Amino acid sequence: MARIAAVVVAAGSGIRAGGDKPKQFRTIGGETVLRRTLSALLDVAAIDVIQPVIRLEDTSLFKAATEALPPAKFNAPVGGGATRQESVRAGLEALASQAPDVVLIHDAARPFASRALIERAIAAAEKTGAAIPGLAVTDTIKSVDSHSLVGETLDRSSLRAIQTPQAFAFAPLLEAHRRAHREGRNDFTDDAALAEWVGMQVVVFDGEAGNIKITHPEDFMRAESMQAAQLSDVRTGTGVDVHAFGPGDHVMIGGVKIAHTQALTGHSDADVGLHALVDAILGALADGDIGSHFPPSDPQWKGASSDRFFTFAVDRVKARGGMIAHLDLTIVCEAPKIGPHRDAIRATVANLAGIDLSRVAVKATTSEALGFTGRREGIVAYATATVRLPWS
Repeated sequence: MARIAAVVVAAGSGIRAGGDKPKQFRTIGGETVLRRTLSALLDVAAIDVIQPVIRLEDTSLFKAATEALPPAKFNAPVGGGATRQESVRAGLEALASQAPDVVLIHDAARPFASRALIERAIAAAEKTGAAIPGLAVTDTIKSVDSHSLVGETLDRSSLRAIQTPQAFAFAPLLEAHRRAHREGRNDFTDDAALAEWVGMQVVVFDGEAGNIKITHPEDFMRAESMQAAQLSDVRTGTGVDVHAFGPGDHVMIGGVKIAHTQALTGHSDADVGLHALVDAILGALADGDIGSHFPPSDPQWKGASSDRFFTFAVDRVKARGGMIAHLDLTIVCEAPKIGPHRDAIRATVANLAGIDLSRVAVKATTSEALGFTGRREGIVAYATATVRLPWS
């Protein structure tokens, strides 16, 4: 059975797209462009290994973008070059010792490639050795000179707009890149052009109109609209959790350890914040509650870190092709003070959920010395989760 690899080119600066960071690390629907692209490739069972290529100065951004993605299929990222061609070669060289049969070359800035498109690319490359996705050109195309005068009107029936992933037999493509490097040729705009240069026959298969490339600021607006259209089933769930105080020197709230004169007792590590959020997410999915999936009576959950439960709930959303649009958490207690830890809790929850910090709200209040929280007997948390799912 053929061994399939994918090189994801994410080493550009993305300055044409605007923003305060490279476009591959900006978000669409609360999820980074790169994470969406990698998730699309991870969704294809036939792909055995993924080789990211990044700017080494973006390593921390890469780690944040790929947090909680399954690591088994990932090679460690390698540094790219000054051009896309150099970056692809770096990725291919990093894969050389693994000797895959077929390699996909995919731009990180194309986050909407479907599973069907990726599988078509693999099948085409296994059959032909070199295959690229293309769209028929529907506009009239004219060549113009340096003075903007029309030279000729081209026959659009023979023209295609080319996309990625482009798929090739691995060994010939690697050798083509090595030859181009030896001969000082670094001007190829895609891998198909380089393959053509060494005499490989390249087949074009059907691309997808939705497989857009994020290049300019308006592309992010289009991508957000596409994301919203795909996930039109908007759900809201609520969660409530209560834990009593007991002996100890800290509490866990929203994945953050907060020093206190007591601890919270109960299920797992008694993280009242994450537990409420888990129930809110599961509620939006109509998928039971934390107790039905992780029974308190089961000894394996005694003292367990609650981020396991939270990640489980997040993964349930992803398994249904959805996304978490917003999380809102309110903590009610007299002590400890939550305010100094608010930003850390938001950051932890956002990181675990794989969403932008702007999509997580954390609030805190007291109960004005009323009730069990007022008597400092415990803490209660209220959570709301907004989830977007494909309409079914």
